[in-house]
Amino acid sequence: MKLESTSEASRTHSEPFQLSRRAQALTSSVIREVLKLTEKPEIISFAGGLPAAQTFPVDALRAACNRVFVATPESALQYGPTEGFQPLRQWVAEKHNVDPARVLITTGSQQALDLLGKVFIDPGSKVLVEAPTYLGALQAFSIFEPDYMEVPTDDNGLQVDQLSASLADGARFLYTIPNFQNPTGRELSLTRRQALVERARALGLLLVEDNPYGELRYSGTPIASLHSMHPEGVVYLGSFSKILAPGLRLGYMLAPASIHAKLVQAKQASDLHTPTFTQRLAWEVLSTGMLDQHVASVCDRYGKHCAAMLDALSRHMPAGVRWSEPRGGMFIWVDLPPCVDAMALLQESVASQVAFVPGAPFYANSPRPNTLRLAFVTVPPAQIETGIARLGHILARHL
Repeated sequence: MKLESTSEASRTHSEPFQLSRRAQALTSSVIREVLKLTEKPEIISFAGGLPAAQTFPVDALRAACNRVFVATPESALQYGPTEGFQPLRQWVAEKHNVDPARVLITTGSQQALDLLGKVFIDPGSKVLVEAPTYLGALQAFSIFEPDYMEVPTDDNGLQVDQLSASLADGARFLYTIPNFQNPTGRELSLTRRQALVERARALGLLLVEDNPYGELRYSGTPIASLHSMHPEGVVYLGSFSKILAPGLRLGYMLAPASIHAKLVQAKQASDLHTPTFTQRLAWEVLSTGMLDQHVASVCDRYGKHCAAMLDALSRHMPAGVRWSEPRGGMFIWVDLPPCVDAMALLQESVASQVAFVPGAPFYANSPRPNTLRLAFVTVPPAQIETGIARLGHILARHL
């Protein structure tokens, strides 16, 4: 056996390995960096976008796990088809009134974003996103080096009238979260959805509709999805993370036939298939029919937390501070006076044992430093009151 020379060994250990240009451009999530500041139990954290662990259907999952191991242990532990476990695909198809052949089960909806990047984005490709938008989507797409174009939003979500032909020209897709958007909690109205679909049709623009929060509605009537209005022009992303448990890492995509095959090929190259066991486990739970009652109990809990935070904001925030009033989801978006930088405010807030996520990282191109996101579902109402009171006191000093 030939050993490497001393000079070769020295060079290998003294010089860094050569990374790809894309790898060198990777950055950590600002949210995860903020969460490192909140590990102390005394911190009241409005930072993490995590579902409340108390809502996980542990007993139902435990019973389902036992049934899987009794009935189909070998097949549950074996490789499976890239498209996913057929009964689970059938359940998704029936829920959305689509052909099961159009359903692709993914390893969380975050993988779906990665697959879209692989299939559609070349370096310099134009991609349209809301301003602000989901930070995880920006992370997933950015590794493929797109040229982002922001579509403005207001209190009612995406401003469809700002989606001009010149803005959409050559764009690979428009990424949007119509239901209780992360980070703002806003909901796109039926009128705007219809206008967006009509505009996308006219422009030949593919829409990517991300809907991880749509089931978490506390008031109002559900609004038809973009996909239901325009299935041949919309890729729909769904998730089981907020309605079952995020640790299962289960999501799904509904895509037009012209796109579906390439997404399957991209997933096959990524991980062969989503874990067979977790798919069968989820199917066992869903097949009992317990989901509707479970989601209703989750919404009841989260709705009380949301109401507690909105009430606390109304009593403790100083003049000049505005916030969204979501009818579902997990987040409230706060607009501060222009003179306040939320990133600088965060350090003082953490010193007072309260954490949030600054809003600037949620913008692809034009960050607004005087914004922040508050997550309310994991914090008990009494702590919400204390935390918002502290944050209001800090802001009052700044103003």
